[in-house]
Amino acid sequence: MSTEISEPVQLTRVTDERELLELERRYCSWGDTVHYLDPPKFFERCEGNYLYDREGVPYLDLQMWYSAASFGYANPRLGEALKAQAEKLPQLACQYLHAEKVELAALIGRLNESKFGLAGRVHFNVGGAQAIEDSLKIVRNAKGKNLVFAFQGGYHGRTLGASAITSSYRYRRRFGHFSDRAHFVPFPYCFRCPYGKKKEDCGLYCVKEFERNFDTEYNSFWDPKAGESEFAAFYVEAIQGTGGYVVPPEGYFKALKRVLDERNILMVDDEIQMGFYRAGKFWAIENFEVEPDIIVFGKALTNGLNPLSGVWAREELIAPEVFPPGSTHSTFSSNTLGTAVALEAVRMMEEENYEELTRRKGAYFLERIRDLQRRFPKVIGDTDGMGMALRMEICQSDGFTPDRELTDRIFAEGMRGDLDARGRRMGLVLDVGGYYKNVFTLAPCFDMTEEEIDLSVELLEQLIRRCAPDRV
Repeated sequence: MSTEISEPVQLTRVTDERELLELERRYCSWGDTVHYLDPPKFFERCEGNYLYDREGVPYLDLQMWYSAASFGYANPRLGEALKAQAEKLPQLACQYLHAEKVELAALIGRLNESKFGLAGRVHFNVGGAQAIEDSLKIVRNAKGKNLVFAFQGGYHGRTLGASAITSSYRYRRRFGHFSDRAHFVPFPYCFRCPYGKKKEDCGLYCVKEFERNFDTEYNSFWDPKAGESEFAAFYVEAIQGTGGYVVPPEGYFKALKRVLDERNILMVDDEIQMGFYRAGKFWAIENFEVEPDIIVFGKALTNGLNPLSGVWAREELIAPEVFPPGSTHSTFSSNTLGTAVALEAVRMMEEENYEELTRRKGAYFLERIRDLQRRFPKVIGDTDGMGMALRMEICQSDGFTPDRELTDRIFAEGMRGDLDARGRRMGLVLDVGGYYKNVFTLAPCFDMTEEEIDLSVELLEQLIRRCAPDRV
């Protein structure tokens, strides 16, 4: 065995961006993120609606960290809550209690009692996918079954269990067989209806097609003699997130919930991206007048600071006698820093009428991008939204065929940081989603002013004119 002593590792701070990129290429796994840009973009700081690159150029952010930072970056009040907790009780094993956890759970529990008339409890974890995993345990424990329905276009995370109920095969392909893969049901994506129907006169054909699966045992879902389905739950997003901010038609979820209740199938509502007023209500599902059995949440709960996620479930599904201590566990599940910031964030949500605010600002923003659609019909095929969750679908000249290439060009051009923002150099941060990766999903900061919305639209118009000059 060699006794040669290796030279000590140099710990000097690297500041040169080219050297940082070389180190990133050599030492960083690319599996924990995605390199949409080549080279990847560095940012130095953030504040409000803006990210700032290493040259100090501001980038107006229209996706706010996948809808996590609803109250803006570096929010002073939430930062103070974090600092105060760090000075008082920064760490605590989750087998013990601290006041912020209990108060936060009680706030969410009472809110849901007032909204749905249902008693329930709140269970915490760290990330959204982990909370999905916890919800799967609650479902399996309650039903004794491991099969669930989920939507085509749905996204629930990339842990193994969450990947099994996320419709994209791309997230599963490298990792072997998923025996518990969900049965995927078409989402009511009216602009691209999978059944070729029109929203105005389809009579919710998609719900009828789903219900038809229970007509006979030979459709494989239902045993009429036992009166029992092989499926335990249906995992839904009230508005699809990664799927492209697709808003379902009026009446859809009420009709679907009726089918599920008749078959004793639970509805699990994934609010990780749409919860906390993003879609104009505290929970997006409230817009559709149904009561879910389980709600999974995360992201904006802490405005992206010290991540925290959770599950709310009806009492009979999560009471201690049926879901006892140790049923799930994460070392950092109800961490003190996360619960303190989340408690302050929920208090902020109670202090102002965010339902009115997000609906008003969202309606203004939607009208502005619909004006863009009217002026550039050979670029934008569809615009829609609810609250401050908006979508722009980029299409070819026919106004329907997805145009992923142009979408990618617009995204990359916005990240160059050389747009003219009324005489000031600026970048624009967009997020690409949708079934065909041709949708810009817009999740702006709740504090965005109408003037900033106007500026956003001006920058979008610049990008369209730059990237598709032959169509304007």
